[in-house]
Amino acid sequence: MSGSSLLDELRDAVASGNLRKTRRIAEQITIKRPSSTKGAVEKMVEAMETVDRRYRLKECSVADVIAAASAMREALKILEPHLEAEKSGLKAKIVIGALEGNTHGLGKDIVAAALKAAGFHVHDLGVDVAPEAFVEAAVREEAQVIAVSVTVSETAKHLRRLVSELEAKGLRGKIKVIVGGKGVSEQACSEYGIEAYASDAWECVKKVEKLVSGK
Repeated sequence: MSGSSLLDELRDAVASGNLRKTRRIAEQITIKRPSSTKGAVEKMVEAMETVDRRYRLKECSVADVIAAASAMREALKILEPHLEAEKSGLKAKIVIGALEGNTHGLGKDIVAAALKAAGFHVHDLGVDVAPEAFVEAAVREEAQVIAVSVTVSETAKHLRRLVSELEAKGLRGKIKVIVGGKGVSEQACSEYGIEAYASDAWECVKKVEKLVSGK
């Protein structure tokens, strides 16, 4: 079986939420095509974006989304050690999480996978993360960027606390912040003093690359 066929099978297995098949294909990739690890993650991001789109169109259920996300996480456990081995020169460190009051992590997981595939070192804080915890983790991990997922619009106000915490520690501008999710828009940048907004996973990758390069 060719490498491209394996990657396509992985994408389809994740999209269908087939945990056992996803794990088996991920293991095959690490053995037969270890150089395709980055492409495998990209295919999984593609699969999750498809599932998310189908869910928004009411073509699949919440259970289907959860199954697909579980399959992707299982594959990442297998692929990540090999992905890290490819990154001899990591671009930057990113701290990512869903902001306090946001308990859904699908979008955040998709973005985290995309950032990893792009060569960034990603420290995932999970969901319902307090603004202060983002800053503490960024300092501890020596991260250059904090990526915040906001799916509940009412919680966007907590971004002000995050920015204030950065200011209090003298880190405003030194550690960049990027936001995304259904609960925020480009307006959040001017409203809260955020450096960047991304509408999807791959735009986030491009924006983060600009943030760390200083462009």
